[in-house]
Amino acid sequence: MSRIQLLKIAVSLVPTFGFTREALSRSVLALPSAQAHLEPLSDRAVSALFGNGDNSRKTLIEAWLQEGLGHMKTVSSPTMKEVLKTRLEYNQSALQYLPEAFALLASPERGLPPLDPRPAATHAITVADEACYITGDTSLQFAWYPRRLSLAAIYTAAELHQLTSPQTAVPFLESLLDGSSTLKNAFDETQLFGSYVFKSWGGIIRSRGIF
Repeated sequence: MSRIQLLKIAVSLVPTFGFTREALSRSVLALPSAQAHLEPLSDRAVSALFGNGDNSRKTLIEAWLQEGLGHMKTVSSPTMKEVLKTRLEYNQSALQYLPEAFALLASPERGLPPLDPRPAATHAITVADEACYITGDTSLQFAWYPRRLSLAAIYTAAELHQLTSPQTAVPFLESLLDGSSTLKNAFDETQLFGSYVFKSWGGIIRSRGIF
């Protein structure tokens, strides 16, 4: 039994238990029969393995996001539309828990908000970068950053749209990609992109009454 093994199992439990310490504690119940426990991990064991309090939940969220990057590679046709569509589809099973998860990632470890925009920007840019890698994007030098910022902005908009209208998220994503030359000009500047993601993420979090 390893921490990595338990974390991977906990990620698979997110659709049922959300991004919670309970999902982490129950991971030992789903181990292969020879290793499976009869009781969930104690609260103390969860803290020792994954972090105290909400830090353990952040560990689970980050593992879930990492698993989502791997899921993008499962496409049979590695076009940008298919890769980003596959990443959106990965969200579906945990969609109801995502606003709270985003809020937790964006909240400071101590004190009250303001929200930290860096996790939102990192998430979006990482998805965009992985999508470019999978599709064999060969943008170089000055084109490299605008391409990824444009895709990150598109994916962020589609993901936030998904939280409020899951059924129309994929068509919305496709429409943004079809008009991406316009969006590319709008998001050439890193600072502008960061402001856009932060305000969008913060808006959806506040609209759910989490803060």
